[in-house]
Amino acid sequence: MKIRLILADDHPAVIAGIRHTLAGISTVDVVGTARNSTELAELLSQVPCDVLITDYAMPGGEYGDGLALLSFLRRRYPELEIIVFTTIDNPAVVHEIAKLGVKSVLSKVDDMKHLIFAIHTVHSGAAYFSSGTMTQHDLLQIGRADSKRVQELSKREAEVVRLYASGQSINEIAGQLHRSKKTVSAQKMSAMRKLGIQRDADLFRFAYEVGLTVSTDARPDA
Repeated sequence: MKIRLILADDHPAVIAGIRHTLAGISTVDVVGTARNSTELAELLSQVPCDVLITDYAMPGGEYGDGLALLSFLRRRYPELEIIVFTTIDNPAVVHEIAKLGVKSVLSKVDDMKHLIFAIHTVHSGAAYFSSGTMTQHDLLQIGRADSKRVQELSKREAEVVRLYASGQSINEIAGQLHRSKKTVSAQKMSAMRKLGIQRDADLFRFAYEVGLTVSTDARPDA
């Protein structure tokens, strides 16, 4: 089942850019867009949604913007996963957003691959804060996973995990790597066994914490 996504931003160009980026992601379905909090509230009351991507500063709506809007959304839609996509880089503000239960804050200056990964990460129940919104100390505090565990993976297993955690399906990975679906699935399961991971949500979290979506230090294949 696809991840149902709503985009909220008062700049049409931003929404168009995100839609263009997500158009090639088979696991995501953009089910609606909004330009202010009034439109967003109406849309959420009518359309089932799994993940919301919203700007932080989005004036002009009945429910305000910033922390006021996020507080309203957390109260009315406690099961909704929220990604704040913003130009704000104040760590204090980011901490306040996180305290509300928002699991992801991304900077608009980051590469769009962060947004794709964040969608799948928060949908799996994990958190994702990009380097553009958190200090190095914050990132180290979040990412305490033992990166040495990655050394147990073969290069092929690490590549499968990286692609899977970035939002690609087993079929898509198989096509990209020119392997069979059965082989890719087996490599994913083998990697999870070596990492001591049983759930996809934990695999997404681990991949983010050790930076596996950016680079790998896996050992060569035997």
